Parts: sequence; structure tokens; C-alpha cells
Amino acid sequence: MSMNLEELKKLREENFLKHKKKKRDYYLKSKKKNDDAKYKNYKEIDYSKELNNENFAKNIKLIAKKQKEHIDDRKEQILQKMHEYKEKKQSYYQENRNKRLEYDKSYREKKKEELKKYRKQYYEKNKEKILQKQREKRNLHKEE
Repeated sequence: MSMNLEELKKLREENFLKHKKKKRDYYLKSKKKNDDAKYKNYKEIDYSKELNNENFAKNIKLIAKKQKEHIDDRKEQILQKMHEYKEKKQSYYQENRNKRLEYDKSYREKKKEELKKYRKQYYEKNKEKILQKQREKRNLHKEE
């Protein structure tokens, strides 16, 4: 029961193609099912009627009215959430006041040290330019 290499390759290729076709058929079948389910409640729209001059304005007004109703329905919930957030934030700041103040203080100190280092490096790097500008300014003031 020995097959040569060519027959094995050919059999493998055939099986692979069968598998690929089966997979594709399954995909197309499931896609068709999903599309059917998704669009079953939709009705076809006749755009020539929907978008003519008299219906267009009416439809736009209807859409705007629905959007406004939706916002009005949610207005109380939105205001409530904003109020809750404000209270939560305020209580958090009250509870963690000392931690925040300590952090702010250490942050400022760290930044102050970094700034000192930067200024020192900058001055060392540009010392000659700075001194030259200062000399020029002094000379200008003496002349005046």
C-alpha cells in the first residue's frame, strides 16, 4: 500500500480544496442567514417619494422631533449623572485633600530642582553669549 510522493501531494491538494470549498459554502450560508434576519423588518424605501419637495421637509421635521423627544426623555438622567459625578468628585477631593497637597508640594519641589539644573546647564552652555549681550547693554547705557 505504498503511494509515491506525487500521488500523496495530489491527494493532499484535493482534500485541501474540498475543505476550502466546504468552508466557503458554510460561510456564505451563514452570511445569507444573518442578512435575512437583519433586514427582515425593513421595508423597501422609494427615494423618489421620500425625497421630493413636499415629503423632504416633512421627514426632516419628523426626524428632528424624534431626536428632541429622545433628548428630552434623557434630560433628567443626564442631569442626575452630572450631579452625581460632581458630588463624587467633591467627596474624593475632600477625602484625599492631604494626600493631594503633599503630592502637589513634592511635585513643585521636583520641578523647581529640575528648573535649577536646566538653568545652570543653560548658563554654562551659553555663558559667553550671555556675557557678550550684557557687555553690549552696558556699553549702550554708558553712551546714552
